[in-house]
Amino acid sequence: MAARPGRLPVAGLGRWRGAAEARILLLLCFAGATVEGATGTEPPLKCDELRLGQYMCDEPKIDNSTQEPMNCTNHTAYVQCLPAPNITCKDHRGIEKVFTGNEVGFFKPIACRNVNGYSYKVAVALSLFLGWLGADRFYLGYPALGLLKFCTVGFCGIGSLIDFILISMQIVGPSDGSSYIIDYYGARLTRLTITNATFRKMQTYP
Repeated sequence: MAARPGRLPVAGLGRWRGAAEARILLLLCFAGATVEGATGTEPPLKCDELRLGQYMCDEPKIDNSTQEPMNCTNHTAYVQCLPAPNITCKDHRGIEKVFTGNEVGFFKPIACRNVNGYSYKVAVALSLFLGWLGADRFYLGYPALGLLKFCTVGFCGIGSLIDFILISMQIVGPSDGSSYIIDYYGARLTRLTITNATFRKMQTYP
């Protein structure tokens, strides 16, 4: 039977409605994306979240008496970092601004050591020349071992040799748990420890 004039067939009407609904959904999605792009802006970035190359940090100022960064507290010191020119971020006070390369954006923490006046050079020299008298142990705060070495002439020289090796390798340190005073760019020992937070990273090869 021929379709009535001015009306679509039933099959054609279904296709037309499906195409119209698809167009409406597409327009709604496009409008939503446009509104979100216009009104939903990302929060401003903090300066301490900048990537490498977007900021430059000053070298730490070294205390001549301790050979450690100044204002070292709880094994941590801070150096000021300057974002690159034309970088926009929030500084350490929470103020968002465009930097010119001369303003401080944030302070970066760096590790430092706790020292209490014990010199590594003095300890090694005492162990080398006066170790058989126990001078090294007295200096580091071990009076009992120092007296024992003095009475036994350094355990007949064997104890003096062992102490010299241990002190030179920084295995034996001051009795109060502090670190040696060593030149800032000198030979320092870093001990690696394994804790519950230690994990292995997968090695990637080119």
